[in-house]
Amino acid sequence: MKGKRDHILITGGAGFVGSNLADALLRDGHRVIVADNFSRDGVRRNAAWLQANHGGRVRIEEVDVRDAAHITPLVRESRQVFHLAAQVAVTTSLEDPATDLQTNIIGTFNVLEAARTMLNPPTVLFTSTNKVYGGMDDVKVELAGDAYRYADGRPGIAEDARLDFHSPYGCSKGAADQYVHDYARIYGLPTIVFRMSCIYGTRQFGTEDQGWVAHFGRALYGREPITVYGDGCQVRDILWIDDLVEAMRLATGRIDTVAGEVFNIGGGAGNAVTVRGVIERLAEITGRSVPVHTADWRPGDQRIYVSDTSKLERVLGWKPRTSWKAGLENLVDWLREADLEMPVGMNESMDERVLAPAAAAS
Repeated sequence: MKGKRDHILITGGAGFVGSNLADALLRDGHRVIVADNFSRDGVRRNAAWLQANHGGRVRIEEVDVRDAAHITPLVRESRQVFHLAAQVAVTTSLEDPATDLQTNIIGTFNVLEAARTMLNPPTVLFTSTNKVYGGMDDVKVELAGDAYRYADGRPGIAEDARLDFHSPYGCSKGAADQYVHDYARIYGLPTIVFRMSCIYGTRQFGTEDQGWVAHFGRALYGREPITVYGDGCQVRDILWIDDLVEAMRLATGRIDTVAGEVFNIGGGAGNAVTVRGVIERLAEITGRSVPVHTADWRPGDQRIYVSDTSKLERVLGWKPRTSWKAGLENLVDWLREADLEMPVGMNESMDERVLAPAAAAS
């Protein structure tokens, strides 16, 4: 079938979002190429899960997006590209800004250039981040009881908020975000940018640096202490993974309408919850409690971030279906199942820490 462009390519496809997206597409009969460099914990397990469930309709390619010679042919045989591959942690970007830049900027450039040089380029959906808005020091917030809120009463942050790249990670993702957006404007490439906020769900092996909701769940499940950076009153709009996947598929399915658009996507005001609220709910569901410690705020941490998803709702008719409370129940259910079926040695860098973290962050 090679060369017939009957595939959908997902870069970073063995990761948390990628494996859930791939599973949904495969269940609907699509043929999917999962491209991943397998550098993160849990990804080999996710790839094995996809192969076990979908057999030959999923093709696993061990490829790094920084390698243009290998990623280009995969783009060229695909009718849609979901570009999810990235260096995803602020802390890692501070320690190794060169790798962060090469992965997030050069990797994205390689995908875009492969698509640009095609006669009939594929749709490219890029997953950006709310970190492109920086610390948002120009937006006034206030502490109301045990939760921060926007002082001007706004429901959330819209796409016209001022860009303010903060940290190497913010700079690299922000630059990639703008490249994707501009390739639609300058070259007519059918691209979409999703600026995501706090996605969580099944197949997420969260760490202290990224994937904090799952990390908290794992900490409680493993009876390990939690560290909260800040006071725990910070607010985030958490979004269940299935709702994100639905939005991605709606957007790419209506590319004639949304090409070149940028969307903020998260749980929105209806799924806004404090960090401590998440911990308390997880403790209720698991019936377990662990010590919760606090540490200093980290650079660029926002007291509150809630996505204004009204543009996405208006254009695509999308709304989150899963409440944050129900989503946390789903997460704990999956953690229980994952604990029972945990294979040994799926990833050379993955060991018992997968379900027993030492600490967690927000």
